[in-house]
Amino acid sequence: MSLVTRSALLFVLAGLAEIGGGYLVWLWWRDERAWPMGVLGGLALVAYGIIPTYQPAHFGRVYAAYGGVFVVLSLLWGWGVDRVRPDRYDVIGALVCLIGVAVIMYAPRTR
Repeated sequence: MSLVTRSALLFVLAGLAEIGGGYLVWLWWRDERAWPMGVLGGLALVAYGIIPTYQPAHFGRVYAAYGGVFVVLSLLWGWGVDRVRPDRYDVIGALVCLIGVAVIMYAPRTR
């Protein structure tokens, strides 16, 4: 598996843990669901904190790039779960974010 593929999969996994965990906490707290839902959400958020440590870059770069991935995954989550389809400006913004991620994480650098 290439470094870029592995890194992209880690970003997606981290995003699912963060958004999924946040969503479970949201349902528990805001929609007054049972407390185990909040606990599961908290555990998913802990996993989100651990997953990015496997990225090949330093903390600041990883979290800056992850911000762009988070934007895209949030729009997809909203579309799939809340049934709110992204409009063309959402799609354009998501593409801009992904370009930013690619530049931040994968641009060739001299050390």
